Formats: sequence, structure tokens, C-alpha cells
Amino acid sequence: MAHRTIETLRSQRWFAADDFRAFGHRQRAQQMGLRREEFMGRPVVAILNTWSELSPCHAHLRERGEAVKRGVLQAGGFPFELPAMSLGEVLVKPTTMIYRNFLAMEAEELLRSLPVDGAVLLGGCDKTTPGLVMGALSMDLPAIFVPAGPMLNDRYKGSRVGAGTHSRKYWDEYQAGNIDKAEWIKLEQRMARAPGTCNTMGTASTMTNIVEAMGLSLPGAAAIPAMDSGNSRMASASGARIVEMILEDLKPSMIVTKAAMMNGVAAYLALGGSTNAAIHLIAMAGRAGISLTLDELDAMARKVPTLVNLFPSGDKLMEDFYYAGGLPALLKKIKRHLHLGAVTVTGKTLAENIAGAQCEDDDVIRDVDNPVSTKGTLAVLRGNLAPDGAVVKPSAVGAQFFRHRGRALVFDTNAEMHAAMKDPNIDADETTVLVLRNAGPVGAPGMPEWGNLPIPQKLLKRGTRDMVRISDARMSGTHYGACVLHVSPEAAIGGPLALVRSGDVIELDIEARRLHLNVSDKELARRRRGWKARERIYERGYVRLHQQHVTQADKGCDLDFLEGAAETPEPVIY
Repeated sequence: MAHRTIETLRSQRWFAADDFRAFGHRQRAQQMGLRREEFMGRPVVAILNTWSELSPCHAHLRERGEAVKRGVLQAGGFPFELPAMSLGEVLVKPTTMIYRNFLAMEAEELLRSLPVDGAVLLGGCDKTTPGLVMGALSMDLPAIFVPAGPMLNDRYKGSRVGAGTHSRKYWDEYQAGNIDKAEWIKLEQRMARAPGTCNTMGTASTMTNIVEAMGLSLPGAAAIPAMDSGNSRMASASGARIVEMILEDLKPSMIVTKAAMMNGVAAYLALGGSTNAAIHLIAMAGRAGISLTLDELDAMARKVPTLVNLFPSGDKLMEDFYYAGGLPALLKKIKRHLHLGAVTVTGKTLAENIAGAQCEDDDVIRDVDNPVSTKGTLAVLRGNLAPDGAVVKPSAVGAQFFRHRGRALVFDTNAEMHAAMKDPNIDADETTVLVLRNAGPVGAPGMPEWGNLPIPQKLLKRGTRDMVRISDARMSGTHYGACVLHVSPEAAIGGPLALVRSGDVIELDIEARRLHLNVSDKELARRRRGWKARERIYERGYVRLHQQHVTQADKGCDLDFLEGAAETPEPVIY
């Protein structure tokens, strides 16, 4: 690759000139205790760090930032660590999804407004990965992603347990009266026993592996546990590599092509990844100026079986995936579905990166003739209830629900739904279709992970553990069940979900990709004439901006003014 000289680097616009403004920039750098020789004449690297004391997934990223700095300095660059909004799942309310685009905007503008030549992106929890990548794609400076890494495995009563999937499982048992209060409190100390992202194949590991498959991380980076010393070494290696990437002028636009995006899609499907990826993949593609549709995801999902035996589709955890060989081993097994000539942050092709990969455990990373599931990781449903699409994860759905017909029980708010679940006289049985609406990108707002609707306590006590559930919300990638999600357009903007009434019959046919409300067009038109939009309670601030400009789920839920690959001018310096 071509080798750039220091004089041509972006940071030199701030530091190199013999004028009053450059004098001020150099002066202020030295004000912080830096020697002139430390930062002058070197590539300047921004370390965008989403560390936070209220983000347990990222509790170790302060130390990883130091490891990145070691690598940058060793390679002859100079690092500056820049804090960016931390989106720790669980604690951020009302939902991290509102702030994914906020982080993307912050990442882009941090890189634009400051004297940096490239970036190392530190993140890993669900929305930080796409948020950081979206911002880096829009700015298009050389960038490399450093995944936070999954938390360690735990064991409970002799079985593997991890975050998310088991929390929901044991909660249902607690609600059914099979676990007492003392045991429930004891469980709080288990499952999530170390810093790092969820160790199931939830959204966090789905997205970090997708980004690695797209070529934006070092090979094998996504599977290294957060508390493994290899995670720190990977961070240092990434710091060294970004300096080389800056001098090679290897930008995201050269890596994230349509071929790279489809590699990410193939990896997502083989992983048995989170349905949330359907939104984030489309949003990331949009920032790169690449068209990617739900129909393309569905078409690929019909070809690529679920091969990774991790919760919620299997029975292992991310630490097991790491020992089995991680993503390079998986990619080698699905080579025929990949664009092997795609360039990666290593400067090599994907084929070169995985040439030496080996699978160490064929039960964790299955061969294509022994899949975890042939049902598929994703199905895109359409019909009069979801004209622009809805998604479901077939590998997490019981066979009895692949074709289902039942009466709707409709809830307009999450609070209303949760209150009803405790009612011993709730009008629901095992065939009922639970419907939650006004939980989409505009309506909730922010499209929170409310899609794994709870089972009524009455039915839990009778042994029911799954029902067909439909919403315009999302679902945690750690969860499972017959949950139809991302119904688009959402109810809050007048989508057909707004017109459903309790007692209406809904038909689900996953194989036929059909979601149908058995109500005549004439009756739906009558109901629409009487429909009124709910009042929006946000009169100011970022959330109002979000509600005014967010796109629907099938378009990636980006803000409409951030989409596309149009260039934004570099800042003038006076």
C-alpha cells in the first residue's frame, strides 16, 4: 500500500504551520505537560473510549485504553484518549437505542473537530459497537474497532449459566413459584460475575463479531474474554496497527464495501445472532452509502444455517466459542458464503486472515452438515399487519408456533401489559397472541427491548413457557421464544398494528413469511378513520429530535439527516 508522509496528515493542519493559530495549538498541547517532541511529526491517534462506571460491560476499558496507547507509542504515533457516551445495556433508560445515533454523531464530530489522523474505537455493549462504527464510517478516517470482550462463564448447580438468557429463565421459574425469594436474591450474584459484555450470543457479541467479519477488527478479536490477558494484548496490537493504517491511508470506505457487509450478514446468521442486528446492519450500510434491505437478509438467512452452539440457540457460552477458535474458525466453515477477497484492517484479505484458522471444538462451532438449527437465524415476515416487514428468530421458536392462529390480546403500554400479567383472571390461554404496541422508534420512544413479552403468571403456573408475541419493539438478543418484532410501520405513526383490537384473529406462518390480521380491508379503513396519534410528551431536547427524525426499523432507525455517504467539509482553521 502507498505510504503517506507526515506532512500530508490531517493533524498537521493544526500543528505544523508557522502561524499564530498553530502556535496556539502547540502551546495548549504543552500546557497539558506534553513535550513538543512527543506529538510533533507523528501520526495522531484518537482513542474513542466508552468506559464508564455505570457501564459494567465496559468497566475495564480504562485499562484497555492504556494498552492501546502502548501500541500507538511503540509504532511511532501519539495517542489522545477521548471519552464518548457509554451505552451500558440494562442501566440506561428508557433504552440505549435512543442514544445509538447520539453516540454515532458524537464519534463523527469528535473525529472531525479535533487534530486526529485515525481512531481506535473502544466499545462492545450492544449499541456502542454500531454507534462507534456508524460515526467512523461517516467521518472516514482510518479506524479500527477494539471489542470489549465477553464476561466470564459461570456455573449454577452444575450447569453453565450466563447473562440474559438465564436471567429470563430463572425469572419465569420465580414467578411460577419454583424458586423462593432467598434463592432469587442469591442468583443476583451469579451469571454476571466479571466485567465484559453478555456471554451469550446476545446483541453485544453478535455485533462485535459482525464488525470483525466486516474487516474492521483484528482477526479473532471479538471472542477474547474481557478479563483474559489476550484482550489487553489485542488492544495494544490494534494501537500499533492503527498507526500503520494511517500511513497507508486505509480508510473504512476501502474496507466496508457491499461484499464486506454481506460477510457480516453471513457471520451473523451462522452465529445464531440477535434480531437486533437486522436494524444495525442496515444502519451501518446506510452510513457507507450501501443499500442493504430486509429482503437481502432474509434471502441469506435461507442459505446459512445456525452453526454456533451458544445460548439462546444452543447450550454454550462465549468463553467456549473463544476456546473453539472464535470467529476465524467459524468463517472458515462458511467460506462458500463469503466474499473472501474483501480487504480488512490488517491490509490483507479475509481469505488471508482465516487461512490458518482451526476449529478446536466441533460441538461449539458446528460443521455445515451438523448445524445447531436449520430453521434459520432470521425470518422477515410481511402481510397486512407488517407491510414493511417484521422479524422473528426461527431458531429460538418452538415448532408448534411456526404456523399459529390465535386471538389477540392487545396492550397499548408496557405498564398496562405488566400489570395484566399478574391478573389471575386475565383473558388468555396458550393459544392467545399477546400484542404490545406503541413501543417502536417513535412511540416508546426509542424502540426498547420490550419484545420478549412476559407470559401471564396464570399460565406460567400451568407450565406454559412460550406464546406467540407480537410488537413494534425489539428484543434482547439473549432472549428466546416465539416473538415477532420490529413490526413496521410502527403503531405510533399509524401502522396497521395501531388498528388491532383484542379478540381479532392473527395468523403467523414463519415458513411462508406471513403475518396476517384476519380483519377486512373495509373494517381496517373504518378503524383508521377513527385512529388518533398519541400525544408525544417530549417537548424539547435530544429525544424530541429523535422522534422527529428517526427512520423506521426496516430502514435502520438512523436519523434521516445522518444517513448516506455525502462528505461533510473539514473544519476551517483560523
